[in-house]
Amino acid sequence: MNRPLVSVIMPVYNGEKYIKRAVESVYEQGISLELLVIDDGSTDGTEEVLSAYEGREDFRYIKNKENMGAARSRNLGVQEAVGEYVAFLDADDWWDRGKLKEQLGILEKTGLVMCSTGRELMKADGSDTGRYIPVREKIRYRDLLKHNCINCSSVLIRREAALEFPMEHDDSHEDYITWLKVLKKYGSAAGINKPLLKYRLSEGGKSRNKLKSASMTYRVYRYAGYDPVRSSLFFISYAVNGVWKYFH
Repeated sequence: MNRPLVSVIMPVYNGEKYIKRAVESVYEQGISLELLVIDDGSTDGTEEVLSAYEGREDFRYIKNKENMGAARSRNLGVQEAVGEYVAFLDADDWWDRGKLKEQLGILEKTGLVMCSTGRELMKADGSDTGRYIPVREKIRYRDLLKHNCINCSSVLIRREAALEFPMEHDDSHEDYITWLKVLKKYGSAAGINKPLLKYRLSEGGKSRNKLKSASMTYRVYRYAGYDPVRSSLFFISYAVNGVWKYFH
């Protein structure tokens, strides 16, 4: 197999119920890619579902010896990847056809290192909620501090940038910290304001536990180096944007 253009990193833990849809959406992208599934110690039928893809040159299955969490699993995937770009997709989400191709075009055109897309919010059963989270065409560091409009499953990023800023701090929104670091160095990211990501609202996940999510967001600003006062101000702005996001 020739070197793929994109390496797709998919962490999973007990994802047998949804992962097939996620994997199929990867292989519908119509570009040169490889898929790396990082199994974080699943005890259900995840491995059995994925056995259907064994033997494909563009598929790699890695099972962690111990539970590492999503952030470290993604980091492992980035280290193992061989593509020029890396894309992340959680095992319960899925992409529209052509998502990666459109993102690659934007990055080639702009010279930026990272691109995000809008996302359509889906119920746990995969049906439409009727809600859409937009994204700006140009995402700047200062804007991102006020509101994290970058969803991990929507991101396409140059592999060297992902290696430079691995995801850390599982007690916070670890991907948010990484996006802030990337934008602080590289200035901005591209956005495609289309619902190219279908984002599943899973029961009990970070996206549903508002109190836990609020605490984790505050920690993001502290880990980013801001004092308690500025962190609190950023958090208030974030909370206001969050209310608007979920009720419009």
